[in-house]
Amino acid sequence: MSKTYETVIGLEVHVELATKTKIFCGCSTAFGGAPNSHTCPVCTGMPGSLPVLNKQVVEYAMAVGLATNCKITQYSKFDRKNYFYPDNPQNYQISQLYLPICRDGGVEIETSAGKKVVGIHEIHMEEDAGKLVHDEWEDVSIVDYNRSGVPLIEIVSEPDMRSAEEVIAYLEKLRMIIQYLGASDCKLNEGSMRADVNLSVREAGSKEFGTRTEMKNLNSFKAIARAIEGERARQIELLEEGKKVLQETRRWDDNKEYSYAMRSKEDAKDYRYFPEPDLAPIVISDEWISDVKARQPELRTEKMERYQREFGLPEYDADIITGHKKLADLFEETAAICGRPKKVSNWIMVETMRLLKENEMDADDISFSPEHFAKLVELADSGSITNTVAKEVFERIFREDIDPEKYVEEQGLKTVNDEGALRAVAEQVVKENPQSVEDYLNGKEKAIGFLVGQTMKAMKGKANPGLVSQFLKELLEQKKG
Repeated sequence: MSKTYETVIGLEVHVELATKTKIFCGCSTAFGGAPNSHTCPVCTGMPGSLPVLNKQVVEYAMAVGLATNCKITQYSKFDRKNYFYPDNPQNYQISQLYLPICRDGGVEIETSAGKKVVGIHEIHMEEDAGKLVHDEWEDVSIVDYNRSGVPLIEIVSEPDMRSAEEVIAYLEKLRMIIQYLGASDCKLNEGSMRADVNLSVREAGSKEFGTRTEMKNLNSFKAIARAIEGERARQIELLEEGKKVLQETRRWDDNKEYSYAMRSKEDAKDYRYFPEPDLAPIVISDEWISDVKARQPELRTEKMERYQREFGLPEYDADIITGHKKLADLFEETAAICGRPKKVSNWIMVETMRLLKENEMDADDISFSPEHFAKLVELADSGSITNTVAKEVFERIFREDIDPEKYVEEQGLKTVNDEGALRAVAEQVVKENPQSVEDYLNGKEKAIGFLVGQTMKAMKGKANPGLVSQFLKELLEQKKG
């Protein structure tokens, strides 16, 4: 009888914090920039340079800890994690091992299997390393220290997840909380959110953990899901063949959908941690925690309730819109400009979601402005443009963020309300479609819909549909007489 296996997964999630300067110096944290242009003696590890802690880093770490139900460690300190690697200029990384700033938290996730809480073992602060760039032509590696010293928090989960679906739900929940707090933009493609997956398998019912591997180089939710499935299958195959799973760090290649061993997995002892001598301990008072708590912005649940209460949105719409901070911001800013929250919600729920899906985009990729969006909602709602034209103009806004008023004017897309012109076209359509006229006269009232469509088509979608319908009815009633 074949064995049934259970997957056990824990995550280490690194999040780059949204401070303007680095964790221990005043250099810029802006993404991009010429290599080694955002650097100084501190973040390049020059002898004799001394770190000074950025207070905002501590406050962001506390904010994330509070929002994920962690206990704040009121006496916290930094440690040196010693390792030699070219992108690590000091030959150690300033991190936290013994007294991390947040501990014992958890977030609730919901999957097709229902709700569950994923425990958070700890959240600690640390500095990021630089970046090695491998030049295949020259067969050399060059190093860019712009990222060195960028502040990170590492969120270490308990091994509570059992499937790729749970992992993605957990990551999406974390990303949403952190984005709402403004602590990070959490862009996986820019590396401001990175997840390492610790995975093992064991026979179903067993209480003992199997040997785990850690997978790195995961820069999208899809890659993470594929890596979990791939590594699970690889470990089960080894066990079925009577072989051992080695504890090691593996690199996931998303193109080949396979992971490769990088090095044997290190334990804390391999890094020879010791307390950081250049930084004083962080003493966090009750008042400081209360102050950070008081400044926490409105999170998703509160926002969702407010949208239903204040704007009268259905629960489903409020759930979708608040599910991504970018959508919630777009909704609020646009509604504030045009004063039509329900109309804005409808445009987001139908057209925006459709275009995101068709273009395989994430809400983060939305680049049009609330100002242009609000103008479009006003034009459509006032009847200045027809629904058909409004959809066409919205597609242009979505792609190029055009000014809809100018575009409608330049392209001559305003609704035609000229009664003479509309009546003439309606008469022509009635003349050209005797069968539909006969159907209508024989009691098939739906036949008028076809005639309205033909008139709108003749007017290139720019006719006032109310007037078109009115004129056609008048013409058809005359024929009855």
